[in-house]
Amino acid sequence: MARTLISPSLKLLQRSAMSNYNYPVVTSNNYTNTHSQLLGSKRRVEFQVCASSSDDNKSSSDTPDFNPFGFVTDNPSSRSAIQLPEIPAEDGNVGQMLYRTEDKGKEYGSFIRSGKLKWFVRETGSSDARLGTRGTIVFLHGAPTQSYSYRVVMAQMADAGFHCYAPDWIGFGFSDKPQPGYGFNYTEKEFHSALDKLLETLGIESPFFLVVQGFLVGSYGLTWALKNSERVSKLTILNSPLIVGSKVPGLFNQLRIPLLGEFTCQNAILAERFIEGGSQYVLKSEKADVYRLPYLASSGPGFALLETAKKINFKDTLGRIASGFSAGSWDEPILLAWGMSDKYLRQPEAEEFQKGNPSNVKLKLLEGAGHMPQEDWPEKVVDALKYFL
Repeated sequence: MARTLISPSLKLLQRSAMSNYNYPVVTSNNYTNTHSQLLGSKRRVEFQVCASSSDDNKSSSDTPDFNPFGFVTDNPSSRSAIQLPEIPAEDGNVGQMLYRTEDKGKEYGSFIRSGKLKWFVRETGSSDARLGTRGTIVFLHGAPTQSYSYRVVMAQMADAGFHCYAPDWIGFGFSDKPQPGYGFNYTEKEFHSALDKLLETLGIESPFFLVVQGFLVGSYGLTWALKNSERVSKLTILNSPLIVGSKVPGLFNQLRIPLLGEFTCQNAILAERFIEGGSQYVLKSEKADVYRLPYLASSGPGFALLETAKKINFKDTLGRIASGFSAGSWDEPILLAWGMSDKYLRQPEAEEFQKGNPSNVKLKLLEGAGHMPQEDWPEKVVDALKYFL
């Protein structure tokens, strides 16, 4: 049974619970890669747990004491990052992981103060008309991830002449994570208001191109567009829940259960597990590090995710999205670029949404991409955007 890495906020609780017990630690040398298969330029790896023959000759006295953070997970990228076999005594040390990753994942980004909140915003390209800019694109991510997922797409779209912005929503990534009840309560209204202020602070002129993907805050990006249709010239939707019948992944249901939600939100590898759960690929360790970092650094991101999941009304939100973008309600062009291998949202959902407004919604199927096409196959997303914009 896989154990999960718990953030520092639960460290003392777990240490107390385990202080009277000694367990053997299984290092990464105890694992054998039993199967690998190349999928295009991507690689998927399955692992099987098996005992190393060298362990048979070890006495119990040679086995180190249980390390509460030396967990082995069923996630290959997480196991690679958490286990440090060359230094067994420090396997899974949270402080060491933070040191290794604290400077990662901030490509093209800077911190922007907007009102009382500090956002982390990535920016590529230039708004200088003399450089022949083709327009501004704002990229909005979903939960439980961050704008890091757009880094490759942003760089290539900037090379194509676009000025790109991708903020981490408040409570996610490297942006501020206010304690609920102290200036930000993680409601749809507050997310919309904060985004309005950020766009004003950045001086983004309307109309602009908008790209949205994902659950929770991704859905709020779409409802923001419905309220501000005059500010959006063209809308691109990557895999997102779009119809009332869209299923809610188990993670978000767990977060809404009392006590279980509080525990689940402090699982420091929940973001990377969610990403891999919606795709046919595993993340490389250096990418998993970045998605894990905010949840390792503090308890704030977990509780922000918890509050966001508790506050959303899925049925109402998806109902407004389905009806708001239907024929007669929405007249701007929409590109629906859909990863066909998404394990959370199936292709028929995209087709049903497209049928609701066939004259304005163009469906582009991205073979091989999963729930986050911008992470799985950014090149295909770029090609679709260049053609559409």
